Amino acid sequence: MPAINTDARSVVSSDSVAETTGNIVLASAPIPSQTTLALQDIIGGARAFRLWGMLGWQDIRLRYRRSTLGPFWLTISMGALVGGLGLLYAGLFKMDVADYLPFVAAGLILWGLLSCVINEGCTVFIDAEDVIKQANLPLSVHVYRVAWRNLIIFAHNIVVYIVAAVLFSIQPGWPGLLFLPGFVLLCLNGVWIGLLLGLVSTRFRDVPQIVASIMQIAFFLTPIIWKPELMPDRAYLLNLNPFFHLLELVRAPALGQTPALVSWLAVLGITLGGWLVTVLMYRLYRWRIAYWI
Repeated sequence: MPAINTDARSVVSSDSVAETTGNIVLASAPIPSQTTLALQDIIGGARAFRLWGMLGWQDIRLRYRRSTLGPFWLTISMGALVGGLGLLYAGLFKMDVADYLPFVAAGLILWGLLSCVINEGCTVFIDAEDVIKQANLPLSVHVYRVAWRNLIIFAHNIVVYIVAAVLFSIQPGWPGLLFLPGFVLLCLNGVWIGLLLGLVSTRFRDVPQIVASIMQIAFFLTPIIWKPELMPDRAYLLNLNPFFHLLELVRAPALGQTPALVSWLAVLGITLGGWLVTVLMYRLYRWRIAYWI
């Protein structure tokens, strides 16, 4: 039997009985609302950073155990991919390698982080079935674990971009300071996407396959291996692509460019709207996850 968290409990003990002017008064603890319980789960999971931090590191260690280079195979694979695609498409698109290759490096590394968080977020609760059934933990811990695990992989892959930036003398300058707020927004979006898709996918097991197919199509529709300048007459299509804005907030500062105001507004809107929908869904169906798995 799964260990179910009871969301609403009335606590009445012998100590709560008091006699006042001959009347017996039973004091009971207030019942928290479902919204409060959902927020407590999300915030409590974030505070358990030692737990999901350790679990994320353990996932990486288990994945590359008995390997000589360990997770640095990630760096080597990404370097080979960036080098191959950068040189190939720079020739096809008639672009300067010094300008195009850092663009591709930043795009592929950021897309790898975002797509992995989304795809793995779909199965986050399904993969953690045994833990959910046996331990009374905030369910959001498992989403933070997935996000942290992919941040570790991102840290290994970012070395490839640093090497490309040094080789081709990329100097971010003052716009580079916008990298941090853009990256924080990217991570915040990754968490709510993991929570929402994890919840829906636990109930409907076809969702992970649907999301994986959408991500494959989105890769080619998003300027990752091609630059926005190649389609100036259809720039409005980029503004309708949320993945473009999420990547642009981080990639542009890394390349020494200032992200457009429309990208900031789009990502802020996606972040606020996404978290609002996620909290509403989480408050309604969080307690059912243990049954669905």
